[in-house]
Amino acid sequence: MTKTVLCAIDGSLHDQEAIRLSVAIAAGMDAKLNLLAVDHVNFDGRSAPVHELGHQKVQELLTKSRDIAIEAGCPDPRMTAVAGRDIARAILNYAEEQHVDHIVLGTGEKMFVERLLIGSVSHDVVLGAHCGVSVAR
Repeated sequence: MTKTVLCAIDGSLHDQEAIRLSVAIAAGMDAKLNLLAVDHVNFDGRSAPVHELGHQKVQELLTKSRDIAIEAGCPDPRMTAVAGRDIARAILNYAEEQHVDHIVLGTGEKMFVERLLIGSVSHDVVLGAHCGVSVAR
């Protein structure tokens, strides 16, 4: 059985820590590393869906993340991009479909009120995951 560690990336400052942690976890589990970028899709009801990042920025984000993973000791991380309206749900769906064994993601410093109003991707992933989750800061 191939083991897989999924590292969800978004271009934030916490990505580097999450990538380094995911490389260490993958090495410890003798697992493959998959870097996942989710392009957030917004629907306003009057026009076509709007992708927050777009194809080019997603590819740049994945390439930069791959370079960090290689530097941290993972010679061949897989790179995947998905699009979704709900970022946490997109991560969870991908992890379940691919039978991921562990999820790693970064988290930012949100104010309490901001977390109440817009939620937290890392919180939602931790609550909904079918496998272990590590959150890097």
